[in-house]
Amino acid sequence: MTKKSHSEVITFKVDAALSDVLHDIPNRSQFIRAAVLSALASTCPLCQGTGILTPSQKRHWDQFAEGHTIERCRNCHEMHLICVHDTMDASTG
Repeated sequence: MTKKSHSEVITFKVDAALSDVLHDIPNRSQFIRAAVLSALASTCPLCQGTGILTPSQKRHWDQFAEGHTIERCRNCHEMHLICVHDTMDASTG
């Protein structure tokens, strides 16, 4: 027995400016699906895009942060995590 693919229609409101821009896109549905999937792929795995940690998540983050720092990359200038243990290994090696 094969599983049937289920599609669901989801609607959302946009302002006039966004509507005008989307109007000129040949396949709006495909474009919007790709944009949503791209945004989901870039979502913070800890807060899942809310921008706020729950008290339990904050405790886990604090424990994780004891062995990690946040630094700006010299090449791309984006913030990223550095494992303190890796930098200790590099300084002793």
